[in-house]
Amino acid sequence: MVLRFSLVATFAYVVVTFVAGLRAHSLALLSEAGHNVSDFLALLLSFAAVYFQSRPADHTRTFGYQRAGVLAAFINATTLIAISLWIGVEAVHRLSSPVAVQPRIMMIVAAAGVVMNGAIAALLWGVARDVNLRSAFIHMAGDTLSTAAVIAGGAGILLTGQNWIDPVLSLLIAALILWSSVGIVRETMNILLEGAPRGVSLPQIRSGMEEVDGVVNVHDLHVWCLGSQSSALACHVTIADIPPSESACILANLNALLHTRFQINHTTIQFEHIGCEAQEGCVTPVGDLNAGVGHSHTHHHGHAH
Repeated sequence: MVLRFSLVATFAYVVVTFVAGLRAHSLALLSEAGHNVSDFLALLLSFAAVYFQSRPADHTRTFGYQRAGVLAAFINATTLIAISLWIGVEAVHRLSSPVAVQPRIMMIVAAAGVVMNGAIAALLWGVARDVNLRSAFIHMAGDTLSTAAVIAGGAGILLTGQNWIDPVLSLLIAALILWSSVGIVRETMNILLEGAPRGVSLPQIRSGMEEVDGVVNVHDLHVWCLGSQSSALACHVTIADIPPSESACILANLNALLHTRFQINHTTIQFEHIGCEAQEGCVTPVGDLNAGVGHSHTHHHGHAH
């Protein structure tokens, strides 16, 4: 409901801002129109992503569609970076060749934008729990600040008659857009490249797991982001040569630790009792433990949801 309202209001404001920017010869207003076009697309992508994220996992998408919102946020942010660069180039051109603007139209349209963008940002703040909706919130919050700056710029032009204020204001808006977008790109790239979640340290996870009673060592450890709010872990854990029924307690304690301390809820933990080389896949047994016995792994897949 919030996204639907935001889409309609943003589209209407894009039309008003673009027409007003042409009439007032204001690059600041035209840059606001361009920014709001990207916001409209951002909200549209977020709306589509929310739909896809709600779809359950199937035989093809075994983790579901959790990354639909992440992909939408990445596209939104890269689009904004391109727009901010265009605004910057146009602003520099305006500084060398000033154009007379109509500050009153700037101020009236910007005032309407502050009200609309502020209301949408406030609504999105209440639901901005993942990177998809957070990117949409950043768009709208940035718009609120930039439209407020347009009001100040219009007042400055009205009082001083200095038209250079308009392109300088556009440069500030472009810098704000660029700064907020780069952060979203970095976060979404980390997720899409299956990087470790923000604030998660593999050495801390390994040492914490090795403190659990019955664990000899932890290796072949992988932690990655499934989406902006969920993470997965896979690893090999060496334990004593005990029956699977006796190792169930170790598995439960490991999953409890990962859930409470590191907020990792999807785990695949493979138990083994023979040492193996520290390499990806852990396929080569080493040492003389249980001589004459093959490299047999007992697989325990812990899924704590």
